[in-house]
Amino acid sequence: MMKNLIKNILICGLVVSGLGSCKDKFLAITPQGVYSETTLLNKKGIEGFLTGAYASLDGSRDASTLGFSGSYNWIWGSILGGDAYKAGVSFTDQPDLNYVMQYATPTTNPQVLTRWNALYDGVGRANLVLQKLAAATDPDLTPEVRTQIEAEARFLRGFYHFEAKKTFGNVPFLDENVTDYKVSNTDASGKYIDIWPDIEKDLKFAYENLDEVKKGIGHANKWAAGAFLGKAYLYQKKYAEAKAVFNEVIANGKNPLGVKYALMPNFGDNFRLARQGNAEVILEVQNVVGDGATNNINGFFEMLLCYPNGIAGGTNSWFYRPSQNLVNAFRTGDNGLPLPDTYNNTDVTSHESIGDNEVFTPYQGPLDPRLDHTVGRRGIPFHDWGVINDVAFTAPPGESITNGGPYAGKKHVFSKEEFNSGKAVRSSWYIASSLKYQIMRYADLLLMAAECEIEAGSLEKAREYINLVRARAANSPIKSADGTKNAANYLVKPYDAFPSQEAARTAVRFERRLELGMEGHRFFDLVRWGIADKVINQEYLPKESQRRVSLFAGVRFTPNKSEYQPIPDYAITQSMVGGVPTLKQNPGY
Repeated sequence: MMKNLIKNILICGLVVSGLGSCKDKFLAITPQGVYSETTLLNKKGIEGFLTGAYASLDGSRDASTLGFSGSYNWIWGSILGGDAYKAGVSFTDQPDLNYVMQYATPTTNPQVLTRWNALYDGVGRANLVLQKLAAATDPDLTPEVRTQIEAEARFLRGFYHFEAKKTFGNVPFLDENVTDYKVSNTDASGKYIDIWPDIEKDLKFAYENLDEVKKGIGHANKWAAGAFLGKAYLYQKKYAEAKAVFNEVIANGKNPLGVKYALMPNFGDNFRLARQGNAEVILEVQNVVGDGATNNINGFFEMLLCYPNGIAGGTNSWFYRPSQNLVNAFRTGDNGLPLPDTYNNTDVTSHESIGDNEVFTPYQGPLDPRLDHTVGRRGIPFHDWGVINDVAFTAPPGESITNGGPYAGKKHVFSKEEFNSGKAVRSSWYIASSLKYQIMRYADLLLMAAECEIEAGSLEKAREYINLVRARAANSPIKSADGTKNAANYLVKPYDAFPSQEAARTAVRFERRLELGMEGHRFFDLVRWGIADKVINQEYLPKESQRRVSLFAGVRFTPNKSEYQPIPDYAITQSMVGGVPTLKQNPGY
């Protein structure tokens, strides 16, 4: 039965207190309350199951897991990709994350177990929708309604498997017909099974059957399914197939409310609550506080520890701090173009060694304004909280700022107005907010489409897409505190004709880092491009091991291993049949 599958392959969807303490409680997938399962086999009940499947997009919403398992991917995409350091109150705060950051994750690490659980919890919930939909006989479940529910559930199942594939590499595919939880990730010869065809099948069904307009911005529609189908093709280097789908989405795509896809006028529009749910939304996770949920667990739970110290009236843990490497990436040349080969030769001035009462002069060279939408740095307004300085944005008590540097992430952080109006609240020992986050937005899709055009030799079309993104960046300056001038020397210009296919590849890859910094994409991009070893071992770690000796001294990325996290030991143990595991560990672990 699926319940056994949930118990054993998912390990535990609701983890008991303490990270990784998940051997005592297992996920009860049926909704809690007084209703029997039979009474839920109607349209309203099935829609409730579907809502439950969406809930897994933000990972575990149990405070004991600290919310480190959702699809924002701040650990698995941004920290591993060199965009950020783990930080926290001290180096020993959440020490299991240090092993991940240092490309040395043990198979017993509770963080990978939490990640595994969250993704297969989502798979299980999507499969439950399909099971209950098949069993329901409510006449309100017309063929049209059934198709929409099935297509959304299959989209979610495809998405969760996609995330599992990105994180763990060699994973099993679970559909609604699986009754034996001893699922294998290998075939009879011991070769790892390729689940890409199964992911494609789910996303293609969703693309072909979902309506354009849904009842809420948080639902997946036809065009979201198409965008992720194209992304799945892209990850497999099926450029022609991806290009065809992306072309269709760009020409005709709409967000779930029926608004034609478009870039928002200002880059920062995507990260402020009042302007979220906009024309750039392809798939957006909905969060809310103040809805009566215990400890506001329906808030932006994944980021509950990732707020800078000194805001919102208390001490914050300040995990997830932007790296100097990321900050340097936003330097531009006098021509307004990025510096992909030399960006890290000169540091954007840091205030790390400048005292509270000392004069600090921010970097005067040309910069891409997306830096100051992405990273909080001294001398620049931090939303409406004021200008960052060492007094207002200092390290938590007892911590040396050298643990994680002086910078703060901004995209996921609520404004003062949002906090004062109750859209972000202190709940127990953490902060929960109503900020949404976009798993995919239109700029992301344009840059993926540009990749496909480059591989097809259509360099001019790729340049068009890249320059659309750059034009929006150029029109998005952060203003000084008094609003009279730009806060820094911003300079962004469009690309002229690319001299070669390789130059175009370099341009679009660097543009993705600038546009999507701190949004959980970087590491997965490096892996799919096949350059993770080069970038991490030759560009990132050599300087970071000097800047952050305690974090990176002696650290190396191991090719053909570090691209994927280990399958959790506990999952392998639970897959035993006759003393032999049906799940095979990833190479190198």
